Amino acid sequence: MSDVADDERIDDESVGLLDAPFPYFGGKSRCAETVWQLFGDVRNFCEPFCGSCAVLLARPRPFGGTETVNDIDGYLANFWRAVQHDPDAVAGYMDWPVEEISLEARHKWLVTRERKAEHVARMKDDPDYFDAKIAGWWCWGLCSWIGCGWCSGEWVGAGSAENAGRGINVRDPERGGKRPHLGGAGQGVHRVLPDSGNSELGECERRGEVLRLWMRALSDRLRNVRVACGDWSRVCGPTPTFKQGLTAVFLDPPYSAEAGRYNNVYSHESLTVAHDVRAWCLANGGNPLLRIV
Repeated sequence: MSDVADDERIDDESVGLLDAPFPYFGGKSRCAETVWQLFGDVRNFCEPFCGSCAVLLARPRPFGGTETVNDIDGYLANFWRAVQHDPDAVAGYMDWPVEEISLEARHKWLVTRERKAEHVARMKDDPDYFDAKIAGWWCWGLCSWIGCGWCSGEWVGAGSAENAGRGINVRDPERGGKRPHLGGAGQGVHRVLPDSGNSELGECERRGEVLRLWMRALSDRLRNVRVACGDWSRVCGPTPTFKQGLTAVFLDPPYSAEAGRYNNVYSHESLTVAHDVRAWCLANGGNPLLRIV
């Protein structure tokens, strides 16, 4: 963990340093306040489909007890684990301009078949493992990317017919690859960042300092949060939930096929898991130690 002196801190509430630093499909930041009004004061919190952790990060202060988040996406879980343990390194790797050729090259590096398989396996097998470079580049790219497909495929080398999945961004010699996000003033870590309070810094130094403070604020917030990586149901049993006391469970699975949504939004897709979640809610909704949204 990184210690930040009081005179180095930015007011994290006024500038959003407890916001997720990347956009995410289906994120619930706009309704998180309403969710917590429904939950009220609880001892334990569980978010089995954490994504950008919007609901966790919006939890009103003060809070105590235990908190558990989970996501089946190894890149997501690695990001939150890396921010917990080495926020400055993550900030350093995400500190790069929006640049199309880097977006293509970093994406191919991240989804190279052998590296991707090893990374996901280690995330699931080694509770101490994280990779700050993968975390920083993944976040940087997600903030540069348009639409879905980021880190969802595999890259096995130029010219190979085995390159699989959406969004590998192999360049078309006539038109180029998938261009980066150029709308507005940027998104996530590419948006206009607040002043750090040091007016003598140049733009590169200023952005680097703000990113470090942002990741440190998130690191402090996540210090006692347990981060799991796997199927949602693994964190919904009695031990992670009501055995810890009055428990709030926020369930936001990928919408089912019946919703008529596009079926290639997430790296790990399911058009049926929403039905399993609904069945769990019906089976557990009568438990007085559970508050489910």
